[in-house]
Amino acid sequence: MILIILRMDGVIMKIGVLMGGISSEREVSLNTGKEIVKNLDKMKYDILPIEVNKKEDVIEKVKGIDFAFIALHGKFGEDGIVQSVLETLNIPYSGCNSFSSGICMNKAISKSILKGIHVNTAKWLILKDVNELELDLIDELGYPVVVKPNSGGSSVATTIVYDKRGIRDAVIEASKCDKEVMIEKYIEGEEITCCMIDGKLLPIIKIKPKSHFFDYSSKYDEGGADEIIVELDSPLKEVVESVAIKCWKGLKCSVYARVDMIVSKGVPYVLEVNTLPGMTQTSLFPKSAASYGLNFPKLLDKIIDLSLDRNNY
Repeated sequence: MILIILRMDGVIMKIGVLMGGISSEREVSLNTGKEIVKNLDKMKYDILPIEVNKKEDVIEKVKGIDFAFIALHGKFGEDGIVQSVLETLNIPYSGCNSFSSGICMNKAISKSILKGIHVNTAKWLILKDVNELELDLIDELGYPVVVKPNSGGSSVATTIVYDKRGIRDAVIEASKCDKEVMIEKYIEGEEITCCMIDGKLLPIIKIKPKSHFFDYSSKYDEGGADEIIVELDSPLKEVVESVAIKCWKGLKCSVYARVDMIVSKGVPYVLEVNTLPGMTQTSLFPKSAASYGLNFPKLLDKIIDLSLDRNNY
């Protein structure tokens, strides 16, 4: 039996899939959007692909839709701004609300909150200008360090630096993508990702990149990394689940999110919380959901239902 999603007036719900955007992750967003359009049930929804090329596009192109499925990444996607626009227009949308999105997009803010609720995260410092660079402070963190935009994703402009000779160039590169640059202590260990829906943990995925770390190519190139569903041994399994739930609650997440961690010597360290995980063919979230028993169309249905329930639409 096919359940058709109807509005109050009996018309099939019109869903606009927002993709593209203005960030450095535009191509990833387009791929995510195309996959969502491809996998949304055409028997249940009236689907409208919406390519965003500038901020003004959102106000103009969402007219007449009943629900916005956000497939945008990076700035004006994950930072709470487009969510605020949709809230102002009274259009329900997928994923976390504007407040949670803004918090999680800013790595320094989210890490400060996580530290306050006793979640392990690597030590860090923030620069607003390359001229603020103080090598003594980085020495205190200890090499190697990871240099990246404070409000960025997909490992764009992210560099592992092994000594002070490479710091300045790495900061300059990261500053091309953001006004603030994070320098973070590199934690060596196994990377895992915890996909969560409605506050519940889906099967955990262990990531083994083919390159030296899980960079842009590893994430989006076919075969760039081995991504394996794993059943962690106790007590690590329970600790990881507890940490993921702490992140969800502490950062006020809703609907769905992905918590990325490094496990070093049996201790999980949170890297970041992603409020709009990628939904491409190679993305982690659909893979985890499929292992749980949610195929791509059912996963999208679940996200839509939870998003509508969040605001009682």
